[in-house]
Amino acid sequence: MSSKLLLSRGSSSDDTDSGVKINLKKIICSVTSFKKSDSFHWTRESRNLTGFQALIHLFKANIGTGLLGLPLAMKNAGIIVGPLSLLMLGVIIVHCMGILVKCAHHFCHRLQKPFVDYGDTVMYGLEASPFLWLRSHSLWARHLVRSLLIVTQLGFCSVYFLFLADNFKQVAETASISNRCLQNETTMGMLPSLNLHLYMLTFLPFVILLVFFHNLLMLTIFSTVGNIAILGSVALIFSYITQDIPNPKNLPWSANWQTYSLFFGTAIFSLEGIGVILPLENQMKYPSHYTVILYVVMPIIIILYVSMGTLGYMKFGENIQASITLNLPNCWLYQSVKMLYSIGIFFTYALQFYIPAEIIIPHVISWVPQQWELLVDLSVRGIMVCMTYIFAMMIPQMELIIALLGSASCCVLALIIPPLLEICTYYMDGLSSFTVIKDVFISTMGILGCIMGTYQAFYEIIDQTFFSSSQNSTRVFV
Repeated sequence: MSSKLLLSRGSSSDDTDSGVKINLKKIICSVTSFKKSDSFHWTRESRNLTGFQALIHLFKANIGTGLLGLPLAMKNAGIIVGPLSLLMLGVIIVHCMGILVKCAHHFCHRLQKPFVDYGDTVMYGLEASPFLWLRSHSLWARHLVRSLLIVTQLGFCSVYFLFLADNFKQVAETASISNRCLQNETTMGMLPSLNLHLYMLTFLPFVILLVFFHNLLMLTIFSTVGNIAILGSVALIFSYITQDIPNPKNLPWSANWQTYSLFFGTAIFSLEGIGVILPLENQMKYPSHYTVILYVVMPIIIILYVSMGTLGYMKFGENIQASITLNLPNCWLYQSVKMLYSIGIFFTYALQFYIPAEIIIPHVISWVPQQWELLVDLSVRGIMVCMTYIFAMMIPQMELIIALLGSASCCVLALIIPPLLEICTYYMDGLSSFTVIKDVFISTMGILGCIMGTYQAFYEIIDQTFFSSSQNSTRVFV
């Protein structure tokens, strides 16, 4: 089916009678890079990412809004328990990413396939298990994984929408502040305040245009710009929080389980980049180099996360807010941090959107005639962006949605499924007792974190939505 579509798409321009129509179609197709080989069903010829380009995408996919919320996450865990827990979770999640890549390579070699995605890897893993019930539900498991990927990635995109609007609103409302770097105590009421939804609506058409560029090679440019913007803003944040750090002896070493469960969700949300692991590898010229890239990039990201969370909490203590940018001074030097980070998040939207789009769109266009495929592709992308915009308008508190997504969805994809997948994949080949115990421990920890974190996040959302007045979408937890 896919080869037929590729042939028909390649010959469609030759059959067109009008030269103007031919040129127009070529221009549109070059902008959108719309071809089946770039969809969820890649071919060997579509593997054209270099190692450096994959590194850029991997770094960009793992640095998002969650980084700025880690100081508050540390407050929810404690100055000692928080950094140690974040470091441990980071190591475990990177290990689970490695498990997923290893299992995917196993089935590629065993089934003589050029690539497999996350859902296919889980399906083949269950088919290889010795349990009849698991084998009979392998197709259902693939659908479940893909559904979780769609929910998780579109959830990220909704949070990005809210983050962009929130930061531009704060910058606009502090535009009249002098250049003197004052401590950020309040930013409201300095200029007439506009509704947050109007800011989100302003971004909507630009985001829709952005997702029309969905070829990973083309997105490398956007990821590079986003990385530069985010690294610049992170450097400014570190330059401020490392000055005159108060003595942390008065900060609590640990917190209660309710707030710790919120820390768990936020940490998983920040570290969960497992959805883009296999799509990036599947597009590489030399997939065998990918494991090295993974184990080079992810430790750097973990160190960055632990440093930002710990230093940010030590700097601002109990006054830390949901996004550390809200604690920065109001002068333009540090207001530019919000602008730079927002630029990076804007371009990250396209990369996070890539995963659900490449799952949903090929199935949709398979139901329409060939001449309508491009129009349907662009229309579905626009509709999906509008869905993330609508959900962003419904979000009561950004930090609570981060905790909920991290606990309910990211935790399943990043902590629960990969260890169980390893057991199913290699059980018949023989597994050591240590590997089985290790995988069961990781999955059990993920299940407990998922249950407690989801419950606490739902509780906080309901409490703050119906029983508390909400003034700002990024205010601190009550």
